[in-house]
Amino acid sequence: MPDLRVRALQLLTRREYSRAELKAKLATQAETEEELDAVLDRLQTEKLLSDQRYATQRVVVRAGRYGNSRLRQELRQRGISDDDIAEALPEAGDETERCRAIWGKKFGRPPQSAEERAKQMRFLQYRGFSGDAIRRVMSGAEE
Repeated sequence: MPDLRVRALQLLTRREYSRAELKAKLATQAETEEELDAVLDRLQTEKLLSDQRYATQRVVVRAGRYGNSRLRQELRQRGISDDDIAEALPEAGDETERCRAIWGKKFGRPPQSAEERAKQMRFLQYRGFSGDAIRRVMSGAEE
């Protein structure tokens, strides 16, 4: 068990991990799942492992490139609870402003045709922005 804890701490010194990610990384080195859960529980008790902290850090880092739905999806895939996601998403800032910044960086000018408008909207949708944020940005771009 001490070896497992040492390995977990080595991983956590490099970057934050969600509990699910750390469990998957350490699963091959643990003799039993109970042993692994005990180590992870202890790390959480000592506040060395925190899904909330991981979610907040991840949102802050990725918010400059992606919308709320994409951030939410990525966090769910990493085993973060919906409550922790809901607490972390406000750290991203205003979704419409982020959408406008990404649109301006990628395109910089209003669409000249319906096809170009559709292309720009698809790009923003792929990045995970809400339809409402995309509509606001596109209507502002055409003024």
